[in-house]
Amino acid sequence: MSGGLEGSGIGSAGNSWQAEVDLLVDAAHHRLLDTAGSGSLRTVDIAGLVRSLEPLASSRVVNEVVTRVSALVDGLGPIEPLLEDPTVSEVMINGPGRVWVEYDGAAHLSDVTVDQAEIELLIERIVAPLGRRVDQLAPYVDGRLPDGSRVNVVVPPVAVDGPYITIRRFVILDVDLEAFTTSAIADLLDKLISRGANIAVSGGTSAGKTTLLNALTKRIDVNQRVVTIEDAAELQLDHPHVVRLEARTESREGGGAVTIRDLVRNALRMRPDRLVIGEVRGSEALDLLHALNTGHAGCLSTVHANGPEDALRRLATLATSTSERLPIEAAREHVAAAIDAVVHVERRAGGQRSITSVSEVVGHDQVRILAKNEGLVAEISRPARLRSL
Repeated sequence: MSGGLEGSGIGSAGNSWQAEVDLLVDAAHHRLLDTAGSGSLRTVDIAGLVRSLEPLASSRVVNEVVTRVSALVDGLGPIEPLLEDPTVSEVMINGPGRVWVEYDGAAHLSDVTVDQAEIELLIERIVAPLGRRVDQLAPYVDGRLPDGSRVNVVVPPVAVDGPYITIRRFVILDVDLEAFTTSAIADLLDKLISRGANIAVSGGTSAGKTTLLNALTKRIDVNQRVVTIEDAAELQLDHPHVVRLEARTESREGGGAVTIRDLVRNALRMRPDRLVIGEVRGSEALDLLHALNTGHAGCLSTVHANGPEDALRRLATLATSTSERLPIEAAREHVAAAIDAVVHVERRAGGQRSITSVSEVVGHDQVRILAKNEGLVAEISRPARLRSL
């Protein structure tokens, strides 16, 4: 088709640059689908194909078309540029229309728009590699993209104006404790870790819990064996002896699921010096409390909570959500005995994440403040679980 796209108007002075790109993207993508097998799309010379469709296209147009067609073939189409932007922490598709993104701690409308067909293609691209299904009988699914980003898909009839797609970017920053707090409070946390304190990091959604957890694990002695357990592997531990375990959802056929609770039980057979659990949010809380009350020290984990006392109550409630039917009072006793300290983190105005308190557990849903905001308040009083290393 060396004479260009006949009748398309591409290349004419009356069409804008963007219209030329849009037409070429559509034409090149359809030509790829028509002429290449699914296994060979990546090997196709997209730039050569674009040149054959429109020999007079400028280098700027060709480069833009190649980028967008490559995203359609190998990536997530129109939202691929958003996922490549390091400042974007969340991508939110609320049905056909403009796509929302989060950056600098706030949601903004992007310039990217998607239609119904593009959303359905995105869902297929997301769900197929997971071996999962999403339809009217199973209208929502959680998963992880190849780069580690978390993704949630909800389709009608549950999604009234959907389908909806929410992608939480894999943006665990490699930062030190001092990025969250003062050097004095960082030293306090160092002391808790060296004493083998079992620490829960609490905070709300996107408060920075996992990033803070990652920073805390840097302070673990290099001679200790660390076993990490996560729903979606995000932690990037700078430690020489790490064993990483990741939960697995059930297959399309309905079997093969491996839960966080399964992994906690298995991890105890792996000679861990430290257990690091990405987030406690289910019945695995009971197994964790059993482990911590039978000699395992130095566990680090996160929990969604509005404050340190709320974190203890939530852990106790989660521990009762099992078939063992543990009474709530017994669960509270387990929590008070197992957890030594709660570090609460919040997202400030402007998106900055900061430690707002370090608290020592002194009883049922009761804490004693050791540090608040940027100042030390009290000394550690709970006995050490490990000899200082």
